[in-house]
Amino acid sequence: MAKRSGSADLPLHNGRVPLWLASRMARLGTVITEAIVHHYGREEFLRRLAHPYWFQSFGAVMGMDWHSSGITTAVIGALKRGLTPRAKELGLHVCGGRGSHSRQTPHELVAIGERTGFDGAALARTSRLVAKVDSAAVQDGFDLYLHGFIVTDDSQWVVVQQGMNGTSKLARRYHWLSHDLKSFVETPHSAIDGKNQGEIVNLTDVRAKASRAGQLELLQEFGPDRIVQELSALEGAPAPVEAEPMLPHLIMPSHHDVRPKDVMMRRLHGALAAAADAGPTDFADLLLVPGVGARTVHSLALVAEVVHGAPHRFADPARFSLAHGGKDRHPYPVPLKVLDETIGVLKSALGSARLGNDEKLDAIRRLDYQARQLEVHATGPSYGAFTAEERRRSFEYGGRSVFGWEPPPAAIKSS
Repeated sequence: MAKRSGSADLPLHNGRVPLWLASRMARLGTVITEAIVHHYGREEFLRRLAHPYWFQSFGAVMGMDWHSSGITTAVIGALKRGLTPRAKELGLHVCGGRGSHSRQTPHELVAIGERTGFDGAALARTSRLVAKVDSAAVQDGFDLYLHGFIVTDDSQWVVVQQGMNGTSKLARRYHWLSHDLKSFVETPHSAIDGKNQGEIVNLTDVRAKASRAGQLELLQEFGPDRIVQELSALEGAPAPVEAEPMLPHLIMPSHHDVRPKDVMMRRLHGALAAAADAGPTDFADLLLVPGVGARTVHSLALVAEVVHGAPHRFADPARFSLAHGGKDRHPYPVPLKVLDETIGVLKSALGSARLGNDEKLDAIRRLDYQARQLEVHATGPSYGAFTAEERRRSFEYGGRSVFGWEPPPAAIKSS
């Protein structure tokens, strides 16, 4: 049975994803999805989306702010833009989104069902019920504003939805997965992300089974007016609350900058060592831009982990922001030349794989394998030295952020 498997804090951030990044996120998100489907199948991709640690890392590797709530909206939007034109080929369909787009989810599911043959009306009911559970059965102070529903041609699905708490300035993300789901009203969640805000009314908890039955019995015997009278008489008498079982908890800090403590340097050094070792031999025919190719292999090593890495390796989403930076210059501006070449390398490898030649795609998988082997003893630059070098070369890499293009080093010194 799907169950709650962890939580995370997501600071609320305002602002929009600039078009120059949104278009690239759609392209990179699409090729990463295709690589996962190619190697492991569609259901594995759904399982990844249902994992809150992986989901945050996925958004970070695409250049979004590594810790903020905006990753949820940006990733769902990027996948919808990128995967919709490939839906027939991949058998993956992305519905919903933020605000008014979320309310269109049932209609989208019915329309897709008519084209593909699955029961769209039943999935539309599922969509409504999932939203009801997280807005009514789980009363945790967060108002839902985003609902993303990703479904395969054979009716397997994942839901990622998010609520906000304007008072605490935090967001909570909820993950659902259809695999082994036996009940919508008893412990259905794959994961719930968000900071513990105190006492929560969660009628989906397995321990609330008696409560659900009791509420129905009360309604039948007493009626709503009598229930209100009884509640008024009992007001002020707190009920005992059973302690929440220990669960993995990913804390996304409020600070916007990426700090050394946010990154597992041993794993970063493993990725850098694997890139230096494998790049010259495995990617010689793919890297065509002088002066940028070697840097691109560094990014590919982190992308390879997003495609192939085990769940426990995503406890530090900040590390994946070191692949392509962040739109707000944290940890450094987005190196567009590197990002574009990363997309190009992946597309080239996938194109060959579709023709039956997996050699290029396997080279990327070897990067992940080598990184895990080398991280045991690899050494490398400190976090400060690594990011300082990235900032120094940002102009060369086509660095860009919401503040504009990065100027050359000489212009920075003279300003």
